[in-house]
Amino acid sequence: MRLSILDNDHRRRAKLFLAVTSKTSGVASPDIVKMLLYRPGFLARPVLDLTAEVMRGPSYWTAGEREFLAMSTAQLHECPFCVVTHAELTRIAGTGEIDPDDPASARPELRAVRTFLESITLDPDRADATAVTDLPEHAVIEALHVNLVWNIVNRLANTFGFTLQEGQLHSGTRSLHRFGYLLADGRHVDHGDVAQNLRHAVLTAPATTTPSLRTAAAVGAALRSYDTATR
Repeated sequence: MRLSILDNDHRRRAKLFLAVTSKTSGVASPDIVKMLLYRPGFLARPVLDLTAEVMRGPSYWTAGEREFLAMSTAQLHECPFCVVTHAELTRIAGTGEIDPDDPASARPELRAVRTFLESITLDPDRADATAVTDLPEHAVIEALHVNLVWNIVNRLANTFGFTLQEGQLHSGTRSLHRFGYLLADGRHVDHGDVAQNLRHAVLTAPATTTPSLRTAAAVGAALRSYDTATR
């Protein structure tokens, strides 16, 4: 069931932005943009900072390979919106080094880290790192950061019921690639690391729910009902 808040509950400035950009492009604003404009201070800004660095910053992996890893993560989460989007971005951002429809076309290093990311996504407590023992440590960490970003976004996309409307795939993916995910504005406290900024924003920054409740949810502790816990 699609949640309605992304269609109806934006602040006035966000509604104006969505209306203007939709009219200018001739295409309705994609659901991912609607999500990022909903309470941006809580999640969107640190997520965007992390995503910009992970997907288009310096890396052992090419931009096309990182898009392929994003697509692979979306496949594990059965997130149609993200699978289609990142398959297209793999073609756009790459230089022919990989065919998103043919995993066997990837270089051995990419196939190895893909296997590792699959194991850590499906069962983190029993993840098998054997496949990546020959890879540089920084390459594995960079791949894990890609996996982190899209584990978050895939779950949100599935929760909100993201859908692609006519024209959005072509215009959205090309805009995203052109601007390199650089939608972040850095307007939050910097804790010295983009991943740590995200943890702080979600777990301890001011919000409706208490930090203790958010931390308990993050570690899978037993929780009272949301309504009771936030009164």
